[in-house]
Amino acid sequence: MTDLLYIAVDLGAGSGRVFLTGAAPEGLLLEEVRRFYYPPAQRDGHLRWNFSQILTEIKAGAREAGERARALGGAIKSVGIDSWGVDYGIIDPAGKLSEDPICYRDGRTDGIFEKVFAEVSRAEIYQRTGIQLLEFNTLFQLYAHARAGLPETARLLQIPDLINFFLSGRAVSEYTNATTTQLVNARSGAWDYELIGRINLPTNLFADIVPAGTNLGPLKSSVAAELKLVDVDVVAPATHDTGSAVAGTPLTEGWAYISSGTWSLVGVERDDVLINEEVAQHNFTNEGGAFGTIRFLKNVMGLWILESCRREWKERGFDADYDRLLGDVAAIGGYPGFIFPDDRRFFNPPSMLEALASQLKESGQQMPDEPAQVAKIILDSLAFRYASVLRLIEALTGKKIKGVHVIGGGSQNAYLNQATGNATGLSILAGPSEATVIGNLLVQAISAGRFASLAEAREYLGKHINLQRFAPRASAAGESGQRRYAAIEERHQRSA
Repeated sequence: MTDLLYIAVDLGAGSGRVFLTGAAPEGLLLEEVRRFYYPPAQRDGHLRWNFSQILTEIKAGAREAGERARALGGAIKSVGIDSWGVDYGIIDPAGKLSEDPICYRDGRTDGIFEKVFAEVSRAEIYQRTGIQLLEFNTLFQLYAHARAGLPETARLLQIPDLINFFLSGRAVSEYTNATTTQLVNARSGAWDYELIGRINLPTNLFADIVPAGTNLGPLKSSVAAELKLVDVDVVAPATHDTGSAVAGTPLTEGWAYISSGTWSLVGVERDDVLINEEVAQHNFTNEGGAFGTIRFLKNVMGLWILESCRREWKERGFDADYDRLLGDVAAIGGYPGFIFPDDRRFFNPPSMLEALASQLKESGQQMPDEPAQVAKIILDSLAFRYASVLRLIEALTGKKIKGVHVIGGGSQNAYLNQATGNATGLSILAGPSEATVIGNLLVQAISAGRFASLAEAREYLGKHINLQRFAPRASAAGESGQRRYAAIEERHQRSA
């Protein structure tokens, strides 16, 4: 074990973990010391995150990590926070949070496109930012916020930047997460103040953008005393969780990635942005990555659909154990049906099962009664959607994809991994499941001088993790399923 350790905090949209980590010559240290939950709740007219709860849990986890490090005889060098993108908090001139952040699944941006596009066209926003147009992007959230009343002295900080501010006292915007706002110029990497002005947002709202790996200085003395962490710095990793996940993947030339979780992010790593009319037509995104990289990808609705169904099944008294459900799915032959996963109705419906039944009915399909058959429809449809997106990436970039790394929690879903290999005809490497935490660690370690570059850190990573390989299996049933799915996808895209 190395005596240089790091605290990596990974926040998902509803749950968080605090890890004690290290990158010793003999291997990785990834020890989860705290897990906590913070589902958004309706308060003061909106679906909100309980920020004080999140911060309190992070502090408790950091304190526990410090105790564990001392027990191991190691010293903590820094702490890094990553989280989901787009959401933000507003701090006042006194440094206080003005209100709990609003969740991106809140309905305040419903129908917002036409209002914003009356100010600046869809095409121009995309050409400036290179970010796929989604109603919950920060640009659209802020437009709705400003119409409801945004203080002139406000300062915007996205979720990980907000936490960093309360830990270190420095108010900055880390680049990888800043790009998810759709307010950063894709070519300059700076805030696009012309765009910001044209949608009538205050220009003093935004903090300076800093790159992943920036050392923000030591914990505030009061925080250090509270957490019993002496001489510990706050480092901004790739604060967007997908940015950390991709950094924590031993990618090789020509391979794509699928960051599989609540959302599925399907893409490739590039050295520069790719923005043209065809890319805009297919609504791909150019998000910032760590150390000069670009994440060229598309959001797919992901395992949110299945997890929402599992919650409903539990409420109705059905056994929704994940492993048992996947075992039942694998035993089903053929394809009971297909959905188009990116249908807007799956975003945050009152009932996911009813939303699925509605889409299936529109295409002349029936909603099964058995949970395993519903789960199979979801997973098979995700696999074929991934294949469709990957073919689009090949067409848009002009480069063949050699294989796919599946990373994140969804990489442990062997059925979906195999289905993805079958649908794409490509080899699948599954893992690491903790790619986000690993990427958070590696960027902190690069900042500390443990590695000289991301390439060196990934080379180290490749030697110390085990990946599971899935080879594609061709079949007549698979070819028939692909044709059936393609018809469903074409129908929905035509009606969009």
